[in-house]
Amino acid sequence: MSVKVSISPFQYADSINKTKTDLMVDDIAEKQYAPWIVNKSLAYFADTVLFANDMNMNYHLDHKLQYHYLINSVRPRNRYEKWQKSEKNSDLDAIREYYKYSHRKALTALSLLNNDQINEIKKKNNKGGLK
Repeated sequence: MSVKVSISPFQYADSINKTKTDLMVDDIAEKQYAPWIVNKSLAYFADTVLFANDMNMNYHLDHKLQYHYLINSVRPRNRYEKWQKSEKNSDLDAIREYYKYSHRKALTALSLLNNDQINEIKKKNNKGGLK
């Protein structure tokens, strides 16, 4: 009876960057590999951004091939960077709620509206009560 062990994408990135231990031992591990997250974690550093770009261009390759390319190409080093997160924009949120727009459409609308129009939208969205 085999035990299924869950491997996080950050453990894969850690094995590529520091430990160099091969975590891709079976089909389950290959399915758990998230290339987008691993590539994003590598894209923060000047010495690994080109490797991440190579894998982004070759997204059609099997996960096992992508992982083995990275683990064998990237030099071991302690790499850690906090992930950048987008800032909340109350104007954008108000436009999205009022018009029921997607993020992209709301950005376009935000560039077209002036401050008075945005304030009017915020007033109409206000449902009262405590915030």
